[in-house]
Amino acid sequence: MSYLPKPKLHHPKLPTNAIGLTRRDYEGAISTLCAGCGHDSISAAIIQACFNLSLPPHRVAKLSGIGCSSKTPTYFLGAAHGFNSVHGRMPSVLTGAYLANRDLIYLGVSGDGDSASIGFGQFAHSIRRGVNMTYIVENNGVYGLTKGQFSATSDKGSVAKKGTVNTDQPIDLAAIAVQLGASFVARSFSGDKDQLVPLIEAALLHDGAAFIDVISPCVAFNNHPGSTKSYDYVREHNDALNRLDVMLPREEITASYAPGTLTEVVQHDGSILRLRKLHEGHDATDRSSALHALMEGKSAGEIVTGLIYVEAEATPLHENLGTVPQALNALGDAELCPGVEALERINASLR
Repeated sequence: MSYLPKPKLHHPKLPTNAIGLTRRDYEGAISTLCAGCGHDSISAAIIQACFNLSLPPHRVAKLSGIGCSSKTPTYFLGAAHGFNSVHGRMPSVLTGAYLANRDLIYLGVSGDGDSASIGFGQFAHSIRRGVNMTYIVENNGVYGLTKGQFSATSDKGSVAKKGTVNTDQPIDLAAIAVQLGASFVARSFSGDKDQLVPLIEAALLHDGAAFIDVISPCVAFNNHPGSTKSYDYVREHNDALNRLDVMLPREEITASYAPGTLTEVVQHDGSILRLRKLHEGHDATDRSSALHALMEGKSAGEIVTGLIYVEAEATPLHENLGTVPQALNALGDAELCPGVEALERINASLR
């Protein structure tokens, strides 16, 4: 894959974060996507979220599959670890990497074709197993690399650029993620930076399977009248569940709020996800309410965005499997090959 590197020269007065890095230090190569592509806005949101959280780029592992969306890891976190897998197989590669080394922060980037079609089974199993990751789907409803065919997330009745009408029911990846046991599920719009950046921050801090479905218009093939994933359609039909902010653990901050206007969800690392509810009936900690909100929005022709579901006490895959805390490459021969007696004890426990 060819790409253009960005100039390394930084302005000496750029703001720095807690570890002394500027926003430029979280960037990647110059994007080769179409001008105005929503995917570039998602890359910018990821850069901003990682900068805000002061994440060391070398502690992040970014993985992707095939498609326009899966090209985007080239455009952010150039100093991070990266792996571009084959079509639809990113979740299994990410799962293997996570099992080998739990110390990295895993960020999977995929598309609606990559995750809802050929990779649907891969997506489902990584979510239900509770892999500690942030899984972002850049959802444009089309196959952009092969000239705009409908994807599995295209809404029934939507019209393609050439006039074809989609007659198939769509797959709602956010609803599937809730049903499969994801402990953090959200949906956003690539053009809504104020909502998307804190959602990504919260997902990166979450200890468990975090999934974000981002509606990301394809300016070449799916940004026309009749599309339900165009910029105009999403702006007109966006039904935000909440306003979000992420507050990192620091010295105690006190404030006074009117009763019933704020919900706080404490995560494992002590950070607090603050939800200012716009719909009093939505409970982001209840799976049934989450599914009801998604189905209600679909029936009304609305795109539900915001934090849909969060489970503060999630159990990541390593805890379920009882694995050793060390990364596999840090183990010596004695740990990796404990001998015949250890093998006999394992075999006896399985009889």
